[in-house]
Amino acid sequence: MRVVIAEDNALLREGMVLLLTSAGHEVVAVASSGPEVLPALLEHRPDAAVLDVRMPPGFRDEGLRAALAARREMPGLPVLVLSQYVEETYAAELLADGAGGLGYLLKDRVGRVEEFLDALERVVAGGTALDPEVVKELLTRRRDDPVDSLTPREREVLHLMAEGRDNTTIARTLVVSERAVSKHIGNVFAKLGLPPSDSGHRRVLAVLAYLDKGANKGAGHGAAS
Repeated sequence: MRVVIAEDNALLREGMVLLLTSAGHEVVAVASSGPEVLPALLEHRPDAAVLDVRMPPGFRDEGLRAALAARREMPGLPVLVLSQYVEETYAAELLADGAGGLGYLLKDRVGRVEEFLDALERVVAGGTALDPEVVKELLTRRRDDPVDSLTPREREVLHLMAEGRDNTTIARTLVVSERAVSKHIGNVFAKLGLPPSDSGHRRVLAVLAYLDKGANKGAGHGAAS
């Protein structure tokens, strides 16, 4: 696949270039500041973009803004956003357009090569890849509601769903049958009052919308940093 990388940390940027090229992918361009990102994406039209959230000159949300702008110019562009910290409001904003091909990972995941490459491949395939720590943060903040009525197994299933895992992966992770997973998912949707869906990405968005609503209600709109 052809990839554009946007990351201001030179060591991490070059590390990702080496990692991706070693895995057989082509890095067609790199960007080290926010203003460089969108022009590089529009010029090269890559198969995927890997972008840091906070980049020069402001170190606020330049990478995120570039990702959102690129998705408007190139609908469906697969984007994997990286962040140093859990910033769930950024994750929610990125996923808000309802389209697939989006991921949000902590930078620590880059060092876990298989996890990083797996997330990128899921995003390129049109799926969703959300860092487990972001999901954990949302579940921790969501307290006053039907999440409390979920069984421990249903909470495990919910966590894996919110990461973007499919039924087969959930079944393998929890060492249960896919039929059991389907039953647990049905229970989760029923208890949370969410419409069931055969689309993996849609069900992830439904779960995230629910959890994000609760997190914002309980903790305001500020992101952890």
